[in-house]
Amino acid sequence: MNINKNKTVGIVGLGLIGGSIGIALLDNINNNYYVIGFDHNKRHEEEAIKLKLINKIGNLNEILNCDIIFLAIPVEGIVNFLKNLNLNDIRPETTIIDLGSTKSEIIKSIPHQIRKNFVASHPMAGTEKSGPSASLKNLYLNRVAVLCNLEDSGEIQQRESIEIFKFLGMRIVKMDGEEHDRHVSWISHLPHVLSFSLANSVLKQENPESIINLAAGGFRDMSRLAKSSPKMWRDIFQQNRVNLLNSIDNFMKELYNFRDLIEKTDWEKVEEKMENANSLHKIL
Repeated sequence: MNINKNKTVGIVGLGLIGGSIGIALLDNINNNYYVIGFDHNKRHEEEAIKLKLINKIGNLNEILNCDIIFLAIPVEGIVNFLKNLNLNDIRPETTIIDLGSTKSEIIKSIPHQIRKNFVASHPMAGTEKSGPSASLKNLYLNRVAVLCNLEDSGEIQQRESIEIFKFLGMRIVKMDGEEHDRHVSWISHLPHVLSFSLANSVLKQENPESIINLAAGGFRDMSRLAKSSPKMWRDIFQQNRVNLLNSIDNFMKELYNFRDLIEKTDWEKVEEKMENANSLHKIL
């Protein structure tokens, strides 16, 4: 694939998501990007330089002068960033790509004057870890990048965003922002609610020694997401509240149905439900 030469990339937010963008761009033999990073947490900036996630630390003015700008900060931070943006600082050819886990509220908050500059995206990748040291050069490899309402972005911005995500090794899926938020409420946000709930339930019922001695693979797998950033996920739940509530309500119906079958000792129906659940992994 032909990559435009000497593109400057600005990354706002140098945690797992932003740091993994930086290292993936720089740790590539075909790299032609120069990466400037910014983070309100100065220790994150220092760590990003030490780990070679970026070429240099820059201020916001330097970031806004980049050809491509990634917003790798919590979703409420993206909304606030856009509200406080000096629109005169944005050149017509600049591409701004947000990496938030929700899309509808972010898309609504984009100032009309720079709508063409903006690409609303959600790279479907991540771990429960955070901070620059959690960055992985292959985090995005062979994963999906969802680009929402792409038809509202400028031609340059559409081309640049698709090009750089493909350079990261991602597969492009185009989708409406509201449709995206409905899907991720089930596939991403609900699993986090369940993991947080499971962890809290066990903590209320079991002492730490029992948890350490008896926790096996199933519990560790189910509770892994409970290590995720509470601040980040609070904002995600807030922005996708209506869809998430619907997902929780439907899940509760399924859970109570399971409970009812167990209470009635209808083991044949219990087995049928489990067999039906097994079919999910024919899709995945």
